[in-house]
Amino acid sequence: MATATRLVQRFRNFLAGRDLQAKLPLRYTEISKRSQPPPRLPLGPSHKFANNYYCSRDGRRESLPPIVVVTAQKTLAAGAQAGSSDSAVTTAEKKPVTPGPALKKWEISKDQPYL
Repeated sequence: MATATRLVQRFRNFLAGRDLQAKLPLRYTEISKRSQPPPRLPLGPSHKFANNYYCSRDGRRESLPPIVVVTAQKTLAAGAQAGSSDSAVTTAEKKPVTPGPALKKWEISKDQPYL
């Protein structure tokens, strides 16, 4: 109905007994309003007036690694040992942990040995 000529629109309105174009703008409700408020964006590296070079506009380059404020573990000073100075600290290598129960060794059945 939106692309019909004036003559066809009037003919349709006459046959329908009402104005079919009156509610046509209400058909599309997802259209945004004409006056939008300006966006509230946080300031970034590109909002500077000076020293705003193209190669330094990437905000990921301005991020820094996290800073450790408090550590939960006590650290030893260099050259000091944990217990007494006489005991030697030995570290045993651990095997990697496999999830689940320990695997059983598979055996070939005795009643059908040639499978």
